[in-house]
Amino acid sequence: MASNSSALTIGSLARRTDCNVPTIRYYEQIGLLPKAGRRPSGHRVYSDADLRRLTFIRRCRAFEFSIDQIRELVGLIEHPERDCNEAAGLARVHLETVRKKLVELRALERGLSDYARRCEAECAGGPARDCVMLEDFAVRPNCCGEA
Repeated sequence: MASNSSALTIGSLARRTDCNVPTIRYYEQIGLLPKAGRRPSGHRVYSDADLRRLTFIRRCRAFEFSIDQIRELVGLIEHPERDCNEAAGLARVHLETVRKKLVELRALERGLSDYARRCEAECAGGPARDCVMLEDFAVRPNCCGEA
């Protein structure tokens, strides 16, 4: 544990970062967060540096970076002499993934909108056995209007 002015328990670290305790332990286990120092009682103790690192990890997760991508970004923090373009490259790769997901989500939105419209026009208020959406889901293997 890095020496600093504060010693945080796992509970206080969890509250300050809006992260649950098992997740903090998991991040330690996989090496994203350094192993915590221990009090004589055996309780974990975290530093301001750990708080900063966990805040960073949580922010990365909020942007839906994968664990492997976060590991690479943490590597840049641990080796500040490395080129910042590595971070930009990771962001660009992740941005492309997000854009592909957006295309998929828009297709999903169109498909669900079509089903809702068809249900309202063709079978709303009738018995479920006559529902066009339920029938299509049972007989069409593909999603969202795919051929």
